[in-house]
Amino acid sequence: MLPTLVLVGRPNVGKSTLFNRLTKTRDALVHDQPGLTRDRHYGRGRVGDKPYLVVDTGGLEPVAKDGIMHEMARQTLQAIDEADVVVFMVDGRQGLTAQDKVIAQKLRQSRCPVHLVVNKAEGMNPAMAAAEFHELGLGEPLAISGAHGEGVRDLVDLALASFAAPEPEDAHDGGPKIAIVGRPNAGKSTLVNALLGEERVIAFDQPGTTRDSIYVDFERNGKHYTLIDTAGVRKRGKVFEAVEKFSVIKTLQAIEDANVVVLVLDAQAEISEQDAHIAGYILEEGRALVVAVNKWDGLDEYRRSEIKRDIERKLGFLSFARFNYISALKAQGLAPLLKDVDAAYSAAMAKLSTPKLTRTLLAATAQHAPPKTGLFRPKLKFAHQGGSNPPVIVIHGNATANVQNDYRRYLENTFRKTFELQGTPLRIEFKDGSNPYESRKPKPLTEREMNRARREKRFRRRKFGSDTKGTPS
Repeated sequence: MLPTLVLVGRPNVGKSTLFNRLTKTRDALVHDQPGLTRDRHYGRGRVGDKPYLVVDTGGLEPVAKDGIMHEMARQTLQAIDEADVVVFMVDGRQGLTAQDKVIAQKLRQSRCPVHLVVNKAEGMNPAMAAAEFHELGLGEPLAISGAHGEGVRDLVDLALASFAAPEPEDAHDGGPKIAIVGRPNAGKSTLVNALLGEERVIAFDQPGTTRDSIYVDFERNGKHYTLIDTAGVRKRGKVFEAVEKFSVIKTLQAIEDANVVVLVLDAQAEISEQDAHIAGYILEEGRALVVAVNKWDGLDEYRRSEIKRDIERKLGFLSFARFNYISALKAQGLAPLLKDVDAAYSAAMAKLSTPKLTRTLLAATAQHAPPKTGLFRPKLKFAHQGGSNPPVIVIHGNATANVQNDYRRYLENTFRKTFELQGTPLRIEFKDGSNPYESRKPKPLTEREMNRARREKRFRRRKFGSDTKGTPS
């Protein structure tokens, strides 16, 4: 097991900045606005000689009794319980605060080693920056700058000094990455917690609770998965804050990074154009898709039939995807949902045999030939696989540029049915066969051939009074 370093402190002391520095990534959102980080964010440390895990947490507000700040504090306390080392961060420019003293008192009650770090000390005398923080009674403060990297290596060496180098872990297939996406307040975080069986991310009855994309590894029935909880995506015209814009970007990046996307729809709200827009982006990226219609338990039969008609009308272009009607709050319908995720992942990563692809293509063209366009009818000869996630089928032939979209869809449905590619988009590419004479250029005429051509031209002029097209002058 790798040692775990947990970053703890007040809001806006630079925990996410240090997290990005330690992991050498930009995974954690960084902004001047306090309270941006809310859930626990895990990453693999890449500063120092020893491997370790680092956990970014939300700002700790020990006095919060309810609301989102209380949920953030609860997440931070859970991270402290899991920690091997706690890095308590304070602000060297703002100085010692009463809230720092309250947090220090809580950390003294924990059994975990605590290292006191004075952040934002760039350009300051380290001794002067750390002087007043001796009052916290947590040992010698270490002055660093998370933004500039000053003292960060010393922090890692100090925190991991008592840990031996861990033995290499057995490598295993990480399994599919599953991005949970949808509009705000559709129940994405509740679904993540239900699949994990614990309160891993904050699920709060307030739109926009999740701001970052949180990656969580878990295992179910011997299979490994990575869940990605994402921020809700609203209409572009309703996104004003810079933080929310970055959250949307993080969500789109999570879709690109995922193997399977679970689109969560709110059954107690209307299926909107925004749902179709998100689905369109998933389709454009070529990701395998499973649709989860959440909050299904609170609807009567009339409302359920109405929602199904609405889905068929507005999301008809998702006919390749499987739909699941679930209740994340009551953990109902999760087993079939995960089964469909496995099936979609298998379809997206399927290996398609070239002989079988070609036989399917020839059988399809024999049953229904490509429509003739102008003087030419496209002739499709053979097919092979050109990629996966999504599966790409490359078809070779002649005049393939004249293949119409209707016929392309006919071939797509034929391949999907033959190879059981349910749950994933399928892309078909056409390539014309090359002309073997295209690269051959005519040889230039010799001087003797040029003189002979001129004599023939003069002879034709004298005899017929006309010239023949193409002879040299």
